[in-house]
Amino acid sequence: MTTLNQLLIAEATEYEFKSAVEANKPRSWLKTVSAFANGTGGNIYFGVSDNGVAIGLADPQKAAGQISELIKARIEPAIKNVVLEQLRADEKDILRVQISGGANTPYYYTGDGNKIAYYRIGNESAQAPAAVLNELLLKGLHQTFDVLETKYRFSDYSYTLFEATYKQKTGIALDRPRDYRSFGMLTGDDSLTFVGALFADQCLVYQSRVFCTHWNGLKKGGLYVDALDNDEFQSNAISLLTDALKFVRHNSSVKWKKTGTGRIEMPDYPPEAIHEALVNALVHRDYMVQGSEIHVDMYDDRLEIVSPGGMPDGKRIQDLNIDDVASIRRNPIICDIFSRLKLMERRGSGLRKIIDQYPKDTAPIFRSTEQSFVVVLKNLNHGKISAPSGDDVGVENYVGDQNSGGGIVGGLNGGLNGGLNETQQNILKLFAENPTVTIKSVADILGMPKRSAENHIVKLKKAGLLEHEGAKKVGRWIVKQPLS
Repeated sequence: MTTLNQLLIAEATEYEFKSAVEANKPRSWLKTVSAFANGTGGNIYFGVSDNGVAIGLADPQKAAGQISELIKARIEPAIKNVVLEQLRADEKDILRVQISGGANTPYYYTGDGNKIAYYRIGNESAQAPAAVLNELLLKGLHQTFDVLETKYRFSDYSYTLFEATYKQKTGIALDRPRDYRSFGMLTGDDSLTFVGALFADQCLVYQSRVFCTHWNGLKKGGLYVDALDNDEFQSNAISLLTDALKFVRHNSSVKWKKTGTGRIEMPDYPPEAIHEALVNALVHRDYMVQGSEIHVDMYDDRLEIVSPGGMPDGKRIQDLNIDDVASIRRNPIICDIFSRLKLMERRGSGLRKIIDQYPKDTAPIFRSTEQSFVVVLKNLNHGKISAPSGDDVGVENYVGDQNSGGGIVGGLNGGLNGGLNETQQNILKLFAENPTVTIKSVADILGMPKRSAENHIVKLKKAGLLEHEGAKKVGRWIVKQPLS
């Protein structure tokens, strides 16, 4: 006797259960037909309850005829590959309707005065929002967003950074405009595609943006200072990658410990993991979401990169085995350009490379919804401030990245001023001389923005060199150690 579980195990595609055909109210399952056809396909089992128990159909052949007729009448355009199969499971007669992913998307449910395209998100069929519908329209035209022609003329814009990066990475100078045309950046005589617009020195695509924020603590917002640092970048794709990487380096540190032969450096985040995560966000994001941008949010214990658009096939990455995820490229020409620039690999191994940079107990987290894709990288040094043991020599300390202009080393390693830059020393001197001076006054005296002064003060407090007592406006500052 065949069981329902055996049938489902044999199927690698998605599935949904329906207890009956409901010929008078077929929208409940026809929307799933639309969703499967608009995606990678799937199966609907009729005669099975919502909790997966086979209850059977009284007249399977009649049900099969109704299903076939309703799909023909209510799904537009016609779906070519629909297979109906009568099965016996748990001694009950059921029907399996197998729908393949179609090439003429979007497939609409038409009925009740409606014409709606559905798509699969997780285990549900939902009405496709505008951005998804646009993708389905392009898929039906066998096009992607990045190859669409724009209103911009190639001759009006410069590509200094793109050409310099290509020359540096490959040792070959670009031939204008021939190479641009062969790369898919140029169409016709002088018209830029969207991928061509994304790599121009001038920012031609409004959505080509990355918002970076270093939050104060483990969540957004804080008691005194919400953000330690933030920046908004709007530029071409290469600059966005460079600027975002610099922001992360500037706002993270490298922990190190001495050994008998030198020292071992331990960065907060593996550099290659950060690079891969940012590249994935830039090349796979949905650029058709108007007013959208990539967000890079840094917290004390983690780094989160959020890009617009979920998985192209509507699946949720958290429900899948990373090693089994098919390489579906939303923007294949953008991916190709990044590959030519040697900024990513063609074989779609980015998520696995991110995972491989981390120990198993601190594995990165991937999650997606219909609107976004999120990568969470854990701070490998969070909470690790104890002195080393064994063969290590010296004391583990947090030090600034070489590109960040230095960082703070607390009183663990001999002296208040060790590791402090001139601005931080001047701030401590001002508070030592006048404990009631305001942050605004400190900023004015030192000729710097108030936000910058707040960032330095937060770092000094975290290092245990400064604290505030009393009410926010009428309290006083206490320098924890005398200035040397």
